[in-house]
Amino acid sequence: MPEAMTGRGWEARLGTRWVQLILGVIAMMAISSPQYVWTLFVKPLQSSVGGGLAVIQVTFAILVVLQTWLSPLQGYLIERFGPRKLISIGAILTGSSWIFAAYAHDILSIYLSYGVLGGIGTGIIYVGVVGLMVRWFPDRRGMAAGMVAAGYGFGAAITTFPISTMINKSGYEYTLIIFGVLLGGITLLAAQGLRLPPAGFVQTVAVATVNRQNRRNVGPGEMLKTPVFWLLFFMMVLMSTGGLMVISQMGAFAADFGVAKTLVFGLAALPLALTLDRITNGFTRPFFGWISDNIGRENTMGIAFLLEAMAIFLLFSFHENAAVFVVLTGLVFFGWGEIFSLFPSTLTDTFGTEHATTNYGFLYMAQGVGSVLGGPLAALLHESTGSWMPVFGSIIVLDIITALLALLVLRPMRQRWLDRVNAPATRVVPANA
Repeated sequence: MPEAMTGRGWEARLGTRWVQLILGVIAMMAISSPQYVWTLFVKPLQSSVGGGLAVIQVTFAILVVLQTWLSPLQGYLIERFGPRKLISIGAILTGSSWIFAAYAHDILSIYLSYGVLGGIGTGIIYVGVVGLMVRWFPDRRGMAAGMVAAGYGFGAAITTFPISTMINKSGYEYTLIIFGVLLGGITLLAAQGLRLPPAGFVQTVAVATVNRQNRRNVGPGEMLKTPVFWLLFFMMVLMSTGGLMVISQMGAFAADFGVAKTLVFGLAALPLALTLDRITNGFTRPFFGWISDNIGRENTMGIAFLLEAMAIFLLFSFHENAAVFVVLTGLVFFGWGEIFSLFPSTLTDTFGTEHATTNYGFLYMAQGVGSVLGGPLAALLHESTGSWMPVFGSIIVLDIITALLALLVLRPMRQRWLDRVNAPATRVVPANA
C-alpha cells in the first residue's frame, strides 16, 4: 500500500508546517466571532435582560479577561498534553457558550455562558495555536504568528453580515444556537490535525532573520523576573486598551454619531464598517509580521502604533461622515491588529521556543487588562462626560506612548538582554591549577 494511504503517510502530511499553519488559521477564524461580533448582540441583549451599557459590557470584559488571564495555565496544559486534546476541549466550550447564551435571560446567565465559557474556550484555542506556530516557523516567526492571528481577524469578516442579518430576521437566540454549533464544530474538526513539531525541529530549519534570537530556552519562572518581559507586558496593555475601546464601543459611538444606519454603497454603515474592519484587522497581522521579519520588531512597532494614533485622530475629526467613518475604522484596525503578530514573535525571539506557548500565555494576559480598561471603563468614561472625545483622546495618547517605548526603550533593553544570554559561557580556572 502506498505510504500516502497509510496512517504513517497521513501523519507525515499533518506533520508539515504548512499544513499546521492552514489548520491553525481555520481554527482561529472559527473562534473569532465571540469577540469581534459581540457589538451586534449588545442592543438585543439589553432589550432582553435589561441594564445599562456598562452592565452589558461586563460580559465582553469577562470574555476577554478569561480568554487571557487563564492562558498561562492553558499554555502549560497544551505543552503537557498536546494541542489536539486541549484545543478540542476549547472548541466544545466555545460552541456551547453561544448555545447556552441563547437560553439565558438574566444578566448573570449571560456572564456565565457567553463570558465565562466563551472566554475559557477561546483562550485555550488562541494561545495554543499561536504558541504552536512560533515553534513551527522559527525562520518566519512574525509571518506565521501574523497568519494565524489574521485568521482571528478575518474570520469575523465572513460572519458579520450573516449574523447581523439572522439577528434581524430570526432573533439573537436562534442566531446564537446556529452559529454556536457551526463555529464550534469547525474548530473541533481542525483541532484533530494539530501536532507539536518533532524534537530538534528548530535546529533543522535554517534561521535567517534580522531579528536576533535567544539561543537558549528560558522558562516562565526566569522570564517573569526580567524587566524586558514586563516592558512588553505594559506595552501590550496600552495597545490592547485602545483597540478594545474601539471594538467594544463601535456600535454605541456609531449610533451616537448618527452614522450606524446610514447607507454607504447601498449597505448600512455599521455592519459594512465591521466587515471592512475584520479584513484590515486580519491583513495587517501577516503584513506587519512579515515587515518585522525584514526590518526588525521594534521599528515595525513604531510605524504601526503611530499609524493607529493618526487613524484615531482622523476618525474622530470626521465622525459624522458615514463613508469616511467606514474607511477610517478600517485604517484604525490596520494600525492595531498587528500587535497579535509583533508581540508573540518578539517574545519568542527573546526567550526561546521550548516554552513559547506558556510564555506567551503570560504575555497574553495583557489583553485581559486591556479589556477591562477598554470595555466597561471606557463606557463609564463616556457616560460620565457625555462625550466620546476623552475616550478617543486616551487612545491617541496610549498609541504614541507605546510607539516611543518600542523605539527608545524596548530596543536597547532587548539588545542588552540578548547580549547577556547569548554570551558564550566562560570557564573559571582556579588560581592553583
